[in-house]
Amino acid sequence: MHIVHTESSSGWGGPAIRILTEAAGLVQRGHRVTLLAPPAARIHVEARAWGIESAALPIESRTPRGLFALARWLHAARDVDLINTHGSIDSWLASLAVRLVRRNLPVVCTRHSSAPVKATAGNCWLYGKAARRVVTSGEALRRELIDTLGLDFSHVVSVPTGIDLARFSPQAAPTQAQARKALNLPLEGYMIGVAANLTASKGHEDLLAAFESVAGSYPDMTLVIAGEGPLRPHLEAIRQASAYRQRILMPGHQENVPVLLAALNLFVLPSQANEGVPQAIVQAMAMRLPVISTTVGAISDAVADGETGLLLPPRAPDLLANAIRRLRRNHMLGRSFGDAGRLIVERKFTAAGMVDAMLDVFERCAAGNARGAALASR
Repeated sequence: MHIVHTESSSGWGGPAIRILTEAAGLVQRGHRVTLLAPPAARIHVEARAWGIESAALPIESRTPRGLFALARWLHAARDVDLINTHGSIDSWLASLAVRLVRRNLPVVCTRHSSAPVKATAGNCWLYGKAARRVVTSGEALRRELIDTLGLDFSHVVSVPTGIDLARFSPQAAPTQAQARKALNLPLEGYMIGVAANLTASKGHEDLLAAFESVAGSYPDMTLVIAGEGPLRPHLEAIRQASAYRQRILMPGHQENVPVLLAALNLFVLPSQANEGVPQAIVQAMAMRLPVISTTVGAISDAVADGETGLLLPPRAPDLLANAIRRLRRNHMLGRSFGDAGRLIVERKFTAAGMVDAMLDVFERCAAGNARGAALASR
């Protein structure tokens, strides 16, 4: 098949990495994949490094210019079998563009986050009629979309984001001491960390407040906040005002995430909104780290409270502080969570499993048009 992925966002994070991972897996299975993204989007540049065809189109906003540019591209690319969209903007543009070019081209809409979808007539058409299938990155997101828009259960499929287990492997990673030395982190002590975009929805302020509460009791404890984003100046100001600022480290974006994770004792992501199953959490679990997170989005699909980590309500820094204390005092519990987490990832969150599941969705949807039926009969 020739599968087209569209992404209207110019940001970089879990959804973009999932798109590229999925696309690369499809290419490895012999399919052709083309990515359509705004010229300024990082994913457009990164795609080539991943061995994926990429074309720049002005689809960063829902405008006639973007719509007609996409329609012209689809009119010229007659061998396309299916479009997989990844955001509200490009879902609207693609759904309208296929009607402009009068092609029975299936559109599969993937929803990566728990951002609420209002029960409007437009959304009911977009996700219920225009989309051949809707894919969510977690079961909680699937149920919410079905309930909100009154969609048929078979119309919405949950396909969790998968990761490369060979890359995120404790056996392949450096030792904790080696990882800390490589990243210029303190060689001794208990290290809490998070790797995520520095945005308000990730709950970094809650993590800083919780650390402020527990740091005095544990002089060997360090907090590492890795990542970049618009909230950095604000978080830096909180850090500078803290009595423990020397033990709060903000090393910026980390390209080699497995090394960062190998340096930690505990991974904490106190998300407040707009989550599917965060790749950061799955990556930490794959590295056998105990995890503390919140009951936002579909995080509970990965983190089983009391089995693979601790789940808390969002915006509860006092509860977060207590959870940190609990795991700091009980190393055996943390080790148990880490071992169980690795097993969950091996069973539910592999890149190969994600690609297989998405390919099954694509093949079923493409079989509904003439070219797809011909491919299926070969």
